[in-house]
Parts: sequence; C-alpha cells; structure tokens
Amino acid sequence: MRYLFVAIGACVLTVGGMRLMGWAPMPETVKLENPKVRVKEVIYLPGVSRERYIRPTDQLIVFLDDSKYERIDSKTKERAVRERKSGEVIWHDKGEDAPVLKNLGTKPYRALVIELKK
Repeated sequence: MRYLFVAIGACVLTVGGMRLMGWAPMPETVKLENPKVRVKEVIYLPGVSRERYIRPTDQLIVFLDDSKYERIDSKTKERAVRERKSGEVIWHDKGEDAPVLKNLGTKPYRALVIELKK
C-alpha cells in the first residue's frame, strides 16, 4: 500500500513540476473516431505550452473559445502572438511542423482538432 501512495505522489509531483515549468500534455478528449476522421477536443491551459510535433494528418482546427497564444517558430525561434475568435477555422497540411504554442490568456481555451485520415 505504501508503494501505491509513493507512486501516486511521484506522478502528482511530476505533472505539477511540468506545469510549473510551462510544459504539460494538453488535456484532450476524442469526440468521434472512424476510418475517415478523428475529432479531438483539446484544452489549452493558461501559461502552459504545447510541445512541437509534426502533423500526422491533414487537420482542420476549430476554435471553440476566443484565444490569445504565442507561437514559437521551430526553425527561426521567432515569436508571434496570435489571436483567434470563437468559431474561427484554420487548415494545416499533413507533415507540417506544429510549433510550440503557449496560451497567453488567463483562462483555458478549447479547440476541435479534426484529423482527416486517408
């Protein structure tokens, strides 16, 4: 039983430390998945950065809330602030670099990430 408490405590401290440093996995929920599409709701927490990755599919992103975030270009390290309105939709191609993003707002914002499978 003691080992269980130690393991749980270690997990809590790890996630807490990652959040304090501004790095943590974005909470996401799969809303729909079939052979043609996967739809995820992603929550971008205030002050937390999304890690860089390469987009595995073509993607539509629908902003469900107004948002303000910092985008850090992976190659040039240039920082740009972007603002999106609720209902705004953007497109990204498969294989495209998804740079580090950081929610600059004081509250979480949500987006639907619609991954098109081929």
